[in-house]
Amino acid sequence: MADNIHDVQIDPRNLNILISVNGTLTPRAEAMVSVFDSGFILGDGVWEGLRMVKGGVPFLREHIERLYEGAKAIFMDIGLTPDELVKRLFDCLDANRMEDGVHIRLMVTRGVKATPYQDPRVTIGKPTIVIIPEYKTPNPEKSAKGLSLHTVNVRRGYPDVQDQKLNSHSKLNCITACIQAANAGADEALMLDPHGFVATCNSTHFFIVRRGELWTSTGQYCIPGITRGNMIRLAKDLGIPVFEKPFSLYDVYGADEAFVTGTFAGLIPVRVIDGRPVRNPLSTEDWSGAGPVSRRLSEAYKALCVKDARRSL
Repeated sequence: MADNIHDVQIDPRNLNILISVNGTLTPRAEAMVSVFDSGFILGDGVWEGLRMVKGGVPFLREHIERLYEGAKAIFMDIGLTPDELVKRLFDCLDANRMEDGVHIRLMVTRGVKATPYQDPRVTIGKPTIVIIPEYKTPNPEKSAKGLSLHTVNVRRGYPDVQDQKLNSHSKLNCITACIQAANAGADEALMLDPHGFVATCNSTHFFIVRRGELWTSTGQYCIPGITRGNMIRLAKDLGIPVFEKPFSLYDVYGADEAFVTGTFAGLIPVRVIDGRPVRNPLSTEDWSGAGPVSRRLSEAYKALCVKDARRSL
């Protein structure tokens, strides 16, 4: 049976976590927002997924910058300075006595509305800020074995419809892509751009390795992935030729390696795409899951996360 990138074992410690709702620490079972909240009614808001590693959050500045950039794009004032928001984040983590192996969802919506209507002018009060930290680590079997992908007919659309660079609460196109992939027995959906070139996956970014070169999409039809950007920089540092370019499924099917990236799981290899195994048929090396380029990048990324983990901007 197919799983997904967030396939994890349930950690009983999460039953007793404290969740920050507008700065108030609330037991998980009691944490809630209004049915009039903009996020519930319309998906009107922005969010970030972060990880806690050895007491800090890797790439904290990049995540906070992306959050505020997204809020500015939708004309939403978060209501806190970046430093104030980071303090609230670590107040929540410290109250839960968390240090490592934690995934955090930081969500900001436009706030409570006077009535269910899309116009931001009927919003009353301040934005809603929710911070949910959970003990959550990738399934090691999935990380070793690799994912299966299925190319869906749900496209990443043009920016004049909804800019795919915006990490908004409105994720219905990704959800429908995920459902289609799951119904096909795959772990994750591979999504194309409006021109038929490979764009990204429904919840991760997509890379292939061809003849020693690392390829990924142009980035015009996906969020500016922080893990994606780090993989590109690490590849350059390691002397691996890397290209952000349009490429088709033909190129994907002939790839020597493939993997996806994201904040939660880092780098996860891909073992099969649309029923086709991913592996260079001319290689004499017998590997399962990640290939040699993927392994180098994965180890370099893990080291970078530890090095960059911080508690302030």
